[in-house]
Amino acid sequence: MKMFYQLTLTTAIVFALLVGITHLAFAQKVNIDDGPIAEKDWLANPKVAALNEDHSGEKTWITKWYGPDGNYENNNGFAASAPKDLIDEATNGKLDQVKLSTAAGLKLTQSVDINWKKANGGPREWTVFELNPADGNNMNRGGPADNIDTYGIVVVKAPKAMKAVMSPAHDDYAQIWINGEKWYNNSAWTGAALQVDYNIEVDLQKGGNVVLYRVGESGGSAYINLHFDDETHKVCDIYPDKSNDQKSFFSEVAGALSVEPTDKLTTTWADIKRNN
Repeated sequence: MKMFYQLTLTTAIVFALLVGITHLAFAQKVNIDDGPIAEKDWLANPKVAALNEDHSGEKTWITKWYGPDGNYENNNGFAASAPKDLIDEATNGKLDQVKLSTAAGLKLTQSVDINWKKANGGPREWTVFELNPADGNNMNRGGPADNIDTYGIVVVKAPKAMKAVMSPAHDDYAQIWINGEKWYNNSAWTGAALQVDYNIEVDLQKGGNVVLYRVGESGGSAYINLHFDDETHKVCDIYPDKSNDQKSFFSEVAGALSVEPTDKLTTTWADIKRNN
């Protein structure tokens, strides 16, 4: 009987471990791991097949974002708007999408305003807004439902340099930059608000990592959603957290941005200095 009990216990433990490993493998299955994207391929779609994964059971979908308090409107469809840098357009070149995805660029939003043309939504303020990931129309935010672009920013404070896996869901055209580098470009919608086609391995640097997420929409459903792998959510702090406006957001991220990531712009400048 004792031997039978030990065998049963061992079998149960092995089964539990296998189930756990299987779940982990599914949750962290990566099908894009060759980033960041080279500039010549910034508007190219992923070359690998979509996963069509249902992530509705994930509890870590991001709900709070920092960005313009309204959308870019009348974009003439996502195919027309995607190649355009709407941040550069809104700030007369004081900011652009690449710079906005760095700590230095993010800080500039405290003094650089968004001022799109009246037909495209007009002036916007930088603020914290909240979206319901389960809502297939969470991009609308009280404005037009079609022909819009939404920008959202989160700051991921990592305890060390590390790999992370990000899982976006979007309708339609998604683009994601981190620390001045582009990591994701996909013109195809993911099929559902909590469905993921690509799990993308990205590099996080110690300190604050600025993630800029843009989605352009033409018609029908309109959603912008993102979560990272469980380990990243466990060991990293993600902001906005408790903040609800620009002032409280920058108070909240002050500690994260005090150790600024070595983003693309900083690295380029450092390389120039070394070579002189």
